[in-house]
Amino acid sequence: MLKTITLPSGEQVPTLGQGTWMMAARGKRESDIKALRLGIDLGMTLIDTAEMYGEGKVETLVGEAIADIRDEIFLISKVYPYNASRRGIIQACERSLKRLGTDRLDLYLLHWRGNVPLEETILGFEALRAAGKIRHWGVSNFDTDDMQELTGLAHGNACATNQILYNLSRRGCEFELAPWLRDHKIPLMAYSPVEQGRLLVKGALAEVARDHGVTPYQAAIAWLLQKPNVIVIPKSGSDAHVRDNRAAADIVLAPDDLAKLDAAFPPPAKRKPLESL
Repeated sequence: MLKTITLPSGEQVPTLGQGTWMMAARGKRESDIKALRLGIDLGMTLIDTAEMYGEGKVETLVGEAIADIRDEIFLISKVYPYNASRRGIIQACERSLKRLGTDRLDLYLLHWRGNVPLEETILGFEALRAAGKIRHWGVSNFDTDDMQELTGLAHGNACATNQILYNLSRRGCEFELAPWLRDHKIPLMAYSPVEQGRLLVKGALAEVARDHGVTPYQAAIAWLLQKPNVIVIPKSGSDAHVRDNRAAADIVLAPDDLAKLDAAFPPPAKRKPLESL
């Protein structure tokens, strides 16, 4: 059974979910849906998508994949910053709900910070929550100063997560942002945990993986899952990779493993701006 993490509301969700970026490509729709369903069967019931992904095509695919099991899913989508005005976010959410074939989102995120004042976006989120269209809201790609500003606003402390780029090669958040989120009991949701397949898999990572009889990417996901206050959302379009992702949750890296990875992928020694893809 997958480990869970507690949201600020007290609700528990799996620490390992499924991302959907770059799904719904031509000729891969059937295999993408099959992979999502397998992941759900294996306990990865947290599914993340966005209106940006394929300009709605991925939401439609996810909706098809979960149509008969919607109540088993913790469903996340994200809104474009330019749609995040008080009125615009209501309309964007309705469009996402229609594509997903559902009457509510479990979590709705501001995809990144734009020009709309945060106060206005929060009002939109809270109106959606009051109407039962969303159950929780949060943000994505917010750095520490953004989070401090957000949580200082009216209703800002209702933020349920901050979804950011975080993996072995992108550890800048560990210096300031990750500790801040942990102190404020706001889960960090890590996207692109294997750097979209570009993570360096030679050297220490390969050695650690070999010692555990797993792939380097599994070891990289296991490394993230051992971090406190972190949810990981790898994307996979094949059954084999889905099974690999799930198996990564059962890997326990020893202190020596972690030391090797720290030497190869050093943690930050000073504050760095948050990275994104």
